[in-house]
Amino acid sequence: MTRMDIAALAPAAYKALIALDSRAHKGDLPAGLLDLVKLRVSQVNGCAYCVDSHSHDAVKGGETPARVYAVAAWDEGPFFSPAERAAFALAESMTRLSEGAPRVPDDVWAQASAHYDDARLAQLVMVITTINAWNRVCVTVRMDPETP
Repeated sequence: MTRMDIAALAPAAYKALIALDSRAHKGDLPAGLLDLVKLRVSQVNGCAYCVDSHSHDAVKGGETPARVYAVAAWDEGPFFSPAERAAFALAESMTRLSEGAPRVPDDVWAQASAHYDDARLAQLVMVITTINAWNRVCVTVRMDPETP
Protein backbone atom coordinates (compact mmCIF):
# COMPACT_ATOMS: atom_id res chain seq x y z
CA MET A 1 0.00 0.00 0.00
CA THR A 2 1.25 3.47 -0.86
CA ARG A 3 2.51 5.33 2.21
CA MET A 4 1.66 8.82 1.01
CA ASP A 5 0.56 10.80 -2.01
CA ILE A 6 3.89 12.50 -2.63
CA ALA A 7 2.55 14.42 -5.63
CA ALA A 8 -0.09 16.07 -3.44
CA LEU A 9 2.16 16.68 -0.45
CA ALA A 10 5.22 18.01 -2.30
CA PRO A 11 3.71 19.22 -5.57
CA ALA A 12 6.42 21.71 -6.56
CA ALA A 13 9.25 19.20 -6.12
CA TYR A 14 7.22 16.44 -7.79
CA LYS A 15 6.49 18.67 -10.79
CA ALA A 16 10.17 19.68 -10.94
CA LEU A 17 11.19 16.01 -11.13
CA ILE A 18 8.63 15.45 -13.90
CA ALA A 19 10.09 18.43 -15.77
CA LEU A 20 13.66 17.17 -15.31
CA ASP A 21 12.63 13.73 -16.54
CA SER A 22 10.93 15.26 -19.57
CA ARG A 23 13.96 17.40 -20.42
CA ALA A 24 16.31 14.41 -20.05
CA HIS A 25 14.42 12.73 -22.88
CA LYS A 26 15.08 15.61 -25.28
CA GLY A 27 17.77 14.32 -27.59
CA ASP A 28 18.58 11.79 -30.26
CA LEU A 29 18.57 8.54 -28.32
CA PRO A 30 15.80 6.12 -29.34
CA ALA A 31 12.86 5.99 -26.95
CA GLY A 32 13.09 2.19 -26.91
CA LEU A 33 16.64 2.29 -25.60
CA LEU A 34 15.65 4.76 -22.90
CA ASP A 35 12.71 2.57 -21.83
CA LEU A 36 14.99 -0.47 -21.56
CA VAL A 37 17.64 1.46 -19.62
CA LYS A 38 15.00 2.78 -17.21
CA LEU A 39 13.67 -0.75 -16.84
CA ARG A 40 17.14 -2.09 -15.97
CA VAL A 41 17.84 0.65 -13.42
CA SER A 42 14.43 0.04 -11.86
CA GLN A 43 15.18 -3.70 -11.64
CA VAL A 44 18.49 -3.01 -9.90
CA ASN A 45 16.77 -0.65 -7.45
CA GLY A 46 13.87 -3.02 -6.81
CA CYS A 47 11.22 -0.49 -7.82
CA ALA A 48 8.09 -2.51 -8.66
CA TYR A 49 6.15 0.54 -9.81
CA CYS A 50 8.83 1.58 -12.33
CA VAL A 51 9.58 -1.98 -13.49
CA ASP A 52 5.89 -2.36 -14.30
CA SER A 53 5.63 1.05 -15.94
CA HIS A 54 8.76 0.83 -18.10
CA SER A 55 8.08 -2.77 -19.14
CA HIS A 56 4.72 -1.67 -20.50
CA ASP A 57 6.21 1.48 -22.06
CA ALA A 58 8.85 -0.58 -23.87
CA VAL A 59 6.29 -2.98 -25.34
CA LYS A 60 3.96 -0.12 -26.31
CA GLY A 61 6.94 1.56 -27.96
CA GLY A 62 7.62 -1.47 -30.14
CA GLU A 63 10.07 -3.55 -28.12
CA THR A 64 9.52 -7.28 -28.34
CA PRO A 65 8.50 -9.10 -25.17
CA ALA A 66 11.64 -11.26 -25.51
CA ARG A 67 13.90 -8.20 -25.31
CA VAL A 68 11.94 -6.77 -22.39
CA TYR A 69 12.20 -10.06 -20.49
CA ALA A 70 15.93 -10.31 -21.28
CA VAL A 71 16.81 -6.92 -19.76
CA ALA A 72 17.33 -8.59 -16.38
CA ALA A 73 20.15 -10.64 -17.97
CA TRP A 74 21.27 -8.13 -20.58
CA ASP A 75 24.87 -9.35 -20.56
CA GLU A 76 23.79 -12.87 -21.54
CA GLY A 77 22.19 -14.03 -24.76
CA PRO A 78 21.80 -12.50 -28.20
CA PHE A 79 19.18 -9.84 -27.55
CA PHE A 80 21.16 -6.61 -27.35
CA SER A 81 23.62 -4.76 -29.54
CA PRO A 82 27.06 -3.67 -28.30
CA ALA A 83 25.76 -0.10 -28.00
CA GLU A 84 22.79 -1.21 -25.89
CA ARG A 85 25.09 -3.31 -23.70
CA ALA A 86 27.32 -0.26 -23.18
CA ALA A 87 24.27 1.76 -22.11
CA PHE A 88 23.21 -0.97 -19.66
CA ALA A 89 26.74 -1.19 -18.22
CA LEU A 90 26.82 2.57 -17.68
CA ALA A 91 23.35 2.47 -16.11
CA GLU A 92 24.36 -0.27 -13.70
CA SER A 93 27.61 1.47 -12.76
CA MET A 94 25.80 4.73 -12.08
CA THR A 95 23.09 2.94 -10.10
CA ARG A 96 25.41 0.79 -7.98
CA LEU A 97 27.69 3.62 -6.79
CA SER A 98 27.68 2.52 -3.16
CA GLU A 99 28.33 -1.19 -3.72
CA GLY A 100 32.12 -0.97 -3.45
CA ALA A 101 33.02 -1.44 -7.10
CA PRO A 102 34.96 1.30 -8.85
CA ARG A 103 32.56 4.15 -9.41
CA VAL A 104 31.78 4.18 -13.11
CA PRO A 105 35.03 2.51 -14.14
CA ASP A 106 37.04 3.97 -17.00
CA ASP A 107 36.39 0.92 -19.17
CA VAL A 108 32.61 1.31 -18.76
CA TRP A 109 32.84 4.99 -19.64
CA ALA A 110 35.14 4.27 -22.62
CA GLN A 111 32.74 1.63 -23.94
CA ALA A 112 29.78 4.02 -23.68
CA SER A 113 31.85 6.81 -25.29
CA ALA A 114 32.71 4.48 -28.17
CA HIS A 115 29.02 4.09 -29.00
CA TYR A 116 27.56 7.48 -28.12
CA ASP A 117 28.77 10.97 -28.98
CA ASP A 118 28.99 13.54 -26.18
CA ALA A 119 25.44 14.83 -26.63
CA ARG A 120 23.90 11.33 -26.57
CA LEU A 121 26.12 10.29 -23.68
CA ALA A 122 25.03 13.37 -21.72
CA GLN A 123 21.39 12.50 -22.44
CA LEU A 124 21.99 8.93 -21.27
CA VAL A 125 23.61 10.16 -18.04
CA MET A 126 20.65 12.42 -17.32
CA VAL A 127 18.04 9.73 -18.08
CA ILE A 128 19.85 7.32 -15.75
CA THR A 129 20.04 10.04 -13.09
CA THR A 130 16.34 10.85 -13.29
CA ILE A 131 15.16 7.22 -13.19
CA ASN A 132 17.34 6.66 -10.13
CA ALA A 133 15.62 9.66 -8.51
CA TRP A 134 12.18 8.32 -9.44
CA ASN A 135 13.08 4.88 -8.09
CA ARG A 136 14.06 6.37 -4.76
CA VAL A 137 10.79 8.29 -4.50
CA CYS A 138 8.63 5.36 -5.58
CA VAL A 139 10.36 2.79 -3.35
CA THR A 140 10.30 5.10 -0.32
CA VAL A 141 6.60 5.94 -0.56
CA ARG A 142 5.80 2.43 -1.82
CA MET A 143 4.00 3.46 -4.96
CA ASP A 144 2.01 0.50 -6.19
CA PRO A 145 2.09 -0.66 -9.79
CA GLU A 146 -1.11 -0.24 -11.75
CA THR A 147 -3.28 -3.28 -11.20
CA PRO A 148 -5.14 -4.85 -14.12
